[in-house]
Amino acid sequence: MDFISTRNNEQKPDKPLHASAAILKGLAPDGGLYVPTAYPQLSEGVLADEMSYQDTAYQVLKPFFENDPLENDLKSVCDQAFDFPVPLHWYNDSQAVLELYHGPTAAFKDFGARFLAGAMEKLIAKDDSSLTILVATSGDTGGAVASAYYGKKNIKVKVLFPEGRVSERQEKQLICWGGNVEAYAVQGAFDDCQRMVKDAFMNQEISRQWNLTSANSINLGRLLPQAVYYVYTAIAYQKKTGFKPVFVIPSGNVGNSIGAHWAKAMGAPIERIVLAVNANKTIPDFLNSGNYEPRESISTLANAMDVGDPSNMERLRYLFPDIKEMRNHVTSYSVSDDQILSTIEDIWGENRYVVCPHTAAGEFVRRNFVPEKHSIVVATAHPAKFETIVEPVIRQQIAVPESLSGLLEKEGHAEVITPVMENIFSRFDHS
Repeated sequence: MDFISTRNNEQKPDKPLHASAAILKGLAPDGGLYVPTAYPQLSEGVLADEMSYQDTAYQVLKPFFENDPLENDLKSVCDQAFDFPVPLHWYNDSQAVLELYHGPTAAFKDFGARFLAGAMEKLIAKDDSSLTILVATSGDTGGAVASAYYGKKNIKVKVLFPEGRVSERQEKQLICWGGNVEAYAVQGAFDDCQRMVKDAFMNQEISRQWNLTSANSINLGRLLPQAVYYVYTAIAYQKKTGFKPVFVIPSGNVGNSIGAHWAKAMGAPIERIVLAVNANKTIPDFLNSGNYEPRESISTLANAMDVGDPSNMERLRYLFPDIKEMRNHVTSYSVSDDQILSTIEDIWGENRYVVCPHTAAGEFVRRNFVPEKHSIVVATAHPAKFETIVEPVIRQQIAVPESLSGLLEKEGHAEVITPVMENIFSRFDHS
């Protein structure tokens, strides 16, 4: 399977890469994002058999890694990365919540981060090389990446997050590691962090000296495993109900949504895909006007979705280059902070079920904009990570998962820096 840049063109084509090469590069040399040249169709066995999640992951991903250096290690990477449950919580016989927060950092980012870390560890061991992981986070990505890469041999990690714009518990997960993981609190917004990462990759000297790669959702290795849980869940849902589900996905940088669209392109039984955003309305405004206008991000209660210029819109626009075609495949709605709070309260009152602010945004969209009876809201993070927001609403203390409580007890440190790319290359010796 070959992968090319979203900015590939006939006048100046990039050489197609195998999956492993695209994963190690992170960002294409032209600044684009890697996408597959084709979407292999799911086999009858995958669609019919009730396999374990790990076996499903291997079968779904295997066509992307044919004749690839990672081909023979793919099964072990999947087995080690996906060793936690992926349950559906059912409200009734047609509406469910996909709980993607049972990994070690209680967020859906664990799926992509753990797969990517395992893949990179296998790949650099083959030629005894080293890597520096550079990642920007608006909340959960950094914690998942730090956890997945902590202690990995010959891999250094630099995590950038917007100072004061992540929850206290999210920040603790970013700064508690030490060792091969460094955290930087950037005096700015997530978009500043993201710009610093892109600037570093586009600087050929820095990229070469530090052997940079990314663990953000710009990296192909984050996106491919995220397609798996949509395949797995859609199949399980259809077997239980006889219907294809509508997925409602809380969206920030749009990587999670791309995973769903790739799964649908591969033949997963998905009816349609709806994106829920917060007050950062770049996507719904684009769908309404046809003009893509990035803007400064706005701080909201659903902070991991505070993105004004989502990186993976480039992949979405590559998949649906015509605005009319995109409107046929993508819908998106904005949710306010007040609507998030009222939805958290409503769900608790009706079901005694607790959701985080991001999941609440998805639930609000389902309740108000999804007429189909059969639907799944994607729960992106454990509500205990947002206790200062959720607990006053439900007037209950939320039990903290054991994996999360262990991280919260650690000491932590972050270096506060201005949003200048060069500030993040002054501490690790890259020799």
